[in-house]
Amino acid sequence: MSLSTHFVAGDCLFALSLQMERSPELVTICNCLKEPLRWLLYQIMKLAYAGAQEETKETCVPGFQEKEYQVQYNGGFQKEKPVLQVLFNDCSGNKDVAFEVSHPDFVIDENLNLAPRRDVLDVGDVMFVHGVNEHVDDMAQVNIIGAPLRSPQTLREILGIGDMQAYRAKRSLLVPPMFVPENQRAPFPRFIGKVISSELKEDHIFRLTGKGADQDPKGVFSINRLTGEVAVSRALDREDIAFYHLQVSTTDLSGRLVEGPVDLDVFVIDQNDNRPTFRESRYSGQVLEGSPSGTTVMTMTAFDADDPNTDNAVLRYIIVRQSPDKPSPNMFYIDPEKGDIITVIAPSKLDRETLPTTQYELEIVAKDMAGSEVGLTGTATATITITDRNDHAPEFTHSLFQATVNEDSTGVVLNLTVDDRDDPATGAWRAIYSIINGNPNEAFDIQTNPDNNEGMLTVVKPLDYESTAFHTLLIKVENEDPLVPDVGYGPSSTATVHVTVMDVNEGPVFFPDPLVVTKRENIPVGSFVAMLNATDPDNLQIQSIRFAVQHDPAGWLSVNPVKGMVNTTAVLDRESPYVHDNKYSAVFVATDNGSPPATGTGTLVITLEDENDNAPYVYPSVVRVCEDAKDMNVVIVGGRDNDIYPNTEPFKIDLGKQPGLEKTWKVSRVNSTHSQIMLLHSLKRANYNLPLVVTDSGMPPLSNSTDLKVQVCTCKKNRMDCSGAASLQFNLSLLLGLALLSVICEYNPVISCSCPQIRAI
Repeated sequence: MSLSTHFVAGDCLFALSLQMERSPELVTICNCLKEPLRWLLYQIMKLAYAGAQEETKETCVPGFQEKEYQVQYNGGFQKEKPVLQVLFNDCSGNKDVAFEVSHPDFVIDENLNLAPRRDVLDVGDVMFVHGVNEHVDDMAQVNIIGAPLRSPQTLREILGIGDMQAYRAKRSLLVPPMFVPENQRAPFPRFIGKVISSELKEDHIFRLTGKGADQDPKGVFSINRLTGEVAVSRALDREDIAFYHLQVSTTDLSGRLVEGPVDLDVFVIDQNDNRPTFRESRYSGQVLEGSPSGTTVMTMTAFDADDPNTDNAVLRYIIVRQSPDKPSPNMFYIDPEKGDIITVIAPSKLDRETLPTTQYELEIVAKDMAGSEVGLTGTATATITITDRNDHAPEFTHSLFQATVNEDSTGVVLNLTVDDRDDPATGAWRAIYSIINGNPNEAFDIQTNPDNNEGMLTVVKPLDYESTAFHTLLIKVENEDPLVPDVGYGPSSTATVHVTVMDVNEGPVFFPDPLVVTKRENIPVGSFVAMLNATDPDNLQIQSIRFAVQHDPAGWLSVNPVKGMVNTTAVLDRESPYVHDNKYSAVFVATDNGSPPATGTGTLVITLEDENDNAPYVYPSVVRVCEDAKDMNVVIVGGRDNDIYPNTEPFKIDLGKQPGLEKTWKVSRVNSTHSQIMLLHSLKRANYNLPLVVTDSGMPPLSNSTDLKVQVCTCKKNRMDCSGAASLQFNLSLLLGLALLSVICEYNPVISCSCPQIRAI
């Protein structure tokens, strides 16, 4: 306090005794006063000064006189250049005050200025200043306005800091966030920050825990147990680990927890140590010819492993080379931020048919640091193909084509050629041909040759010279793809084709073909069968025709070579294996006397009517029966006949004419084709031949005598043994004769004969 601010007069000695400032004005005033006034004034001034000192002492609050400061960030802080001056008063002369700053690169100098030890770029958005001596222990907050963020959150959000006074009231252990640039070089360890404890005592020590301290990766960070200084032990890689979350606490010497744990967040500051990289070395895109300027062709993006929140990963794209550079070296442009490649050439110049090539190669460079000169680069190649659109109609190479074709022939007769300037690999070039006039009978067809795009004119129906010797066709050609709106098909997209039909000697034609007749089988040899009819299509020529047999499978027919009369040379047999479904087919040939001679073939089909010329027969021919069978039904036999109705069924099946058969066997009709054979008494084990007679229903009917072989077998336990029965064969008539001889011998002893014993074997 200056004495001159409180008084208008005084004494020099008084001023010295009160350690006030001296001034010439005060000395003059003091010297002008007489002694009594000077003494009185001295007493008044003494009392006033004492009151002022007491007032000052009561209003002083030890510590930072301002608790929060703001500093504007302008790209960084220069070494030893003061940032701001803090206001600090311990109310006792500020003797032996020690200041600590949470950021390791800042100090409070002797003039209470906050100044960096070195050039600093990364500071975060908040720092804390701690001032302490025997009279005071206080902290202040410095906010960095406009500082670049190191993470998606602000430091206040990370630390949970709201109001500074509330924060100080809750915690005596201050753990500010710390920042470590990646890729630092030796020496290590390096000091990165300090933890401050307002209640630290001599027997208290700091302890650091978490991943990066006592957990893997172990030993990356350490803390001075006594001072709280935190250090990093080796170079860090942000792309490996960008953030470490540790805990700081204080304990006494026995290990008892005193403060904390409090989170310590260490952020690895990114360095531009990664080049932009494209995921592929070569990219492909395409753009349609004639596309308007500004058409997006493709997008090329690169990746940078550096911190995306810094310029280290902010990429810019440029085109450094275009090959070829015609018709303009700047046909394409790349959006420096998005990587979109767009066209800048005029649509009229983007013409695939006039460009020196259909493929352009661009060398693309991606540079980080937002494209600044110090940025790192990565390179990739873009190949852009100018694709075709259908802006050229196909045109015939000639307006008139001519072809000749022999009558009665088919196949390709002419190849029509066209020109098309569009891309041969697209539908804009591939041609579609059509016959738009001159083909009422659809004798012609035209298809596209896929190899050369030519139109193949084909005769699909034989032409007749005698009917029309000259054909005029109108052919149109189009593309698979539609033409662009401003292009149309002109006169050159149509052509005329003249086809001349050449006369050839055509073979005779049979009519009708096939010729179908009906005849009864077994007609006499030499009988008339049919009259062949063949004409020569060459009606403008006078020619004679001769006939001959070409294929007669059974050799039954002959033909008169001049008249074409067909007669039999053998008996026609409906049951012949050459007859199918009652039909017999033969092929005849007719030959004219042209030069050279021509032939034609025709088919004769004879439908044969049946004659009753086949006797029926029975089936099966062999049957087995048990000798002690109680069921006397032996078998059901049926009749068969190679003839057809009405010369077949119903069949009549009877026993043969041998006497005595009816005493052992019985035949009963089942239906029109089958009858039941029954035994009237048991037979001994043996083989028996039963004569049967089967008769068909033809007019007149035919009969057939046949034997049914009956095997009488021994049957035991569902097993039939016929082996013994097969060794002896007995005719039933002989058996009856022997039985009769035995009776005669028994009742006529006069007759001297040797009578055999009749028994079943």
